[in-house]
Amino acid sequence: MVTDAVAAIAHEGRRALLRLVLSVERSAGDLAIRVGMKQPAASQHLTVLREAGLVTVRVDGPRRMYRVDFAGLARLRAELDDFWEPSLLALKEAAERGDWP
Repeated sequence: MVTDAVAAIAHEGRRALLRLVLSVERSAGDLAIRVGMKQPAASQHLTVLREAGLVTVRVDGPRRMYRVDFAGLARLRAELDDFWEPSLLALKEAAERGDWP
């Protein structure tokens, strides 16, 4: 659900985790170290991102490996574009007419 995805990226730490898995799969432990979180906190944030459809998880022995879910990210972007596009277009047109302060 897009509302869940928006709520998921509202947290700075989750955005940091998401950035780290954009181009490479990483373990929860590695992600925790890279963002300066304790392992349990990082795992909770990764669960939020997974439930929001923004990352996928793969079990590799004792480790959980995370990677961005590009389809989920595309759904979020489309929803945000639909939300902002009319307002940004109206602002652009107002600025071009000189109606904007």
